[in-house]
Amino acid sequence: MAAAAAPSGAAGSRATIADVAREAGVSKATVSRFLNHRETLLSPDIAMRVERAVAALGYSPSPMAQALKRGRTRLIGLVVADVTNPYSVAVLRGAEQACQEAGYLVMLFNLGNDSGREREAMAALASYQVEGFILNTLGRDPGVAAEALRLGRPVVLVDRRHSSMQADFVSLDNAQAMRTVLAHLQAQGYRQLLYVTEPVRGVSSRTEREAAFREGCHQSGHEGPALQGQTFESQDDAPEAQLQALAEALQACRQQAGGQPAAVLASNSVVTLRVCAALARLGWQAGRELGLVGFDDPDWAPFVGPGISTLAQPTHDLGRLAATCLLERLGGLGLAPRQILLPGQLRVRGSTADPSAGT
Repeated sequence: MAAAAAPSGAAGSRATIADVAREAGVSKATVSRFLNHRETLLSPDIAMRVERAVAALGYSPSPMAQALKRGRTRLIGLVVADVTNPYSVAVLRGAEQACQEAGYLVMLFNLGNDSGREREAMAALASYQVEGFILNTLGRDPGVAAEALRLGRPVVLVDRRHSSMQADFVSLDNAQAMRTVLAHLQAQGYRQLLYVTEPVRGVSSRTEREAAFREGCHQSGHEGPALQGQTFESQDDAPEAQLQALAEALQACRQQAGGQPAAVLASNSVVTLRVCAALARLGWQAGRELGLVGFDDPDWAPFVGPGISTLAQPTHDLGRLAATCLLERLGGLGLAPRQILLPGQLRVRGSTADPSAGT
């Protein structure tokens, strides 16, 4: 039994406007008039033939093609340093919500913490005709500013600055957040502090927090008992080497305290988890041998040991604000680049509640 011939464009591929024109025996311009609801320019017979061809082939216009014809895709490109980081996910959700409410869609590009791909990410998203960019990247690629200028599309930066790039910037107020954490630890009686961070150089948010930590410790004696602080940069080594080095740093911090309460500040949720692993290796508990405060407030923070005190970032609001700034630029806003810094919220739990327990 002979198989019935499949209509043009149906053999596993998407039907095109050319397929419809061929099926109806008309030109592509005629089909285009019909699809753009200009049937009044067509005779009833031709309109009927096109309508039947569209139905027979299951043709539907490409949303991207239609958008390009109008000169708008309503797509926003979001580039993040590491999509496995809860911070980036929360920013994405906030940006996505604001974009959806305005009728835009977000296209995501994950760098996997490879700073060398920042320009590649922008070029890839630009090929999809995104109308603007939200960048939550490492900020280490000096060519990103030139790439943004070449593409001629507005950019908003989240959390991390790009040197020489003039763009709206939305972030936690890192200096104020660090002052809040230090004031809490000082009031709780901690005197020896260790700030654990990922490598600082070239990443503005890390630089700002570390500088605020050093300045806060230096000035602490003017407003109360002095704080002694040191910084430890947790390297991206093999997990075992990374864990051992951090455990040794924690031991050294406690020894230097000389019987005074000591505490660790972790620069983000990734580092907080590393600190918890190092404490476990030593057989210690946060809030007992060492106090612990972490930047970011992951879902698991209340359930580790006595609960980990955190400085929660307004991540959802940061994402929403970044998207709002970009949409305003797309709408024609011509103000000078803006800097919007939001406060964090200290959430005190058992890891800093009773420092006397560890002395």
